[in-house]
Amino acid sequence: MKVLVSGSHGLVGKAFIQSLLNRGDTVSRLVREAPSGSNDIEWHPNKGQIDAARLGGFDAVVHLAGESIASGRWTPEKKQKIRDSRVKGTRLLSDALTKAPQPPSVFVCASAIGFYGDRGDEVLTEQSAPGNDFLAGVCKQWEESTEPAAETGIRLVKARLGIVLDRDGGALAKMLPPFRMGIGGRIGDGKQWMSWIALADVVRALEFVIDKQNLSGAVNFVAPNPVTNTTFTSALGNILGRPTFFPVPAFGARLAFGEMADALLLSSQRVEPKRLNESGFKFDYANLNDALSVILRPR
Repeated sequence: MKVLVSGSHGLVGKAFIQSLLNRGDTVSRLVREAPSGSNDIEWHPNKGQIDAARLGGFDAVVHLAGESIASGRWTPEKKQKIRDSRVKGTRLLSDALTKAPQPPSVFVCASAIGFYGDRGDEVLTEQSAPGNDFLAGVCKQWEESTEPAAETGIRLVKARLGIVLDRDGGALAKMLPPFRMGIGGRIGDGKQWMSWIALADVVRALEFVIDKQNLSGAVNFVAPNPVTNTTFTSALGNILGRPTFFPVPAFGARLAFGEMADALLLSSQRVEPKRLNESGFKFDYANLNDALSVILRPR
């Protein structure tokens, strides 16, 4: 299979590309600067530039690029970058795919469970309505930006990613230093739900939806057993053999991180991977303790 991937420098992108290569696929990257002589394709989403003619002949296009939402406070400028990197970049790529001489069979676009907003204890599936906060609005526009590709008959999968767990990046990597020092703890009241997924299962799920020809639309990329923040905190402390006696009060999180605290740390999303389950996908890491034990085992 010939696959084009954007976001190749990110946590998911790097692992996904390596897995594709391991299974014998041919991979090209969508990058800002393509090395001379490579199969990579340049694009400049901020300038609206992409070579549509070179997008032909791919079996699958997997779009994972986007400004980090967890680095730095959400100033108005940062929020605009978060929105533009997803909405404008996706629209540019989606439009270009419709003009490609031989469009791909499938276009997989990353989205996020932020689509659902802060929903308390409500069980959320792909059929649940969007939320009404900043991230929900971004995710809704992000997904809508794929419509040109879908309208031309390209099979479209909107991969709504949960909290991706890996020791080398993402949320877990940020948690590890304080927890290893024994100063970790729950955030707020700890009742907020965390819908997580191991990086290895994200990669396998991406390959699954590429290969599953009758699967399209929104797909939740989360493990089948979400946990509360209190449960997550306890599990992480137990795996590391460290106490978790230092809770971070909600006001403290807001003081430190501003609006980002409510969206990423205090927001509750109890998400079910309904469509992956119904399509026959089998998780390697359905249980949080098993996932953390493997992710954090000594190298």
